[in-house]
Amino acid sequence: MPAGSNKKRERQYEHIKESALDRGENRKRAKEIAARTVNKERARHGESKTASRSSTQDTSSSERGGRRSHSGSEGATYDQLYNEAKKRHVHGRSSMNKKQLADALGH
Repeated sequence: MPAGSNKKRERQYEHIKESALDRGENRKRAKEIAARTVNKERARHGESKTASRSSTQDTSSSERGGRRSHSGSEGATYDQLYNEAKKRHVHGRSSMNKKQLADALGH
């Protein structure tokens, strides 16, 4: 966690990191995703000394993530479908495209 973080941001970081690990990201990538997300939220709420314009004026992390969730306009991402197929031991998943994965999973 970055210096100056509070307990809420530490909990948020751990939650995001664990979610990324559950989705199948490797540990290094999960930490990177969590740190970037928490840093953006800190900037959006005035908790950091400096902030880029994209951090403060761009779509919030939670809103952007919601767009890519299972209930979003395009449904699950390829990675989400692939990881679900992996958990369900779907045969031939590595050669499937997004639509094929969705069909195989019954989405």
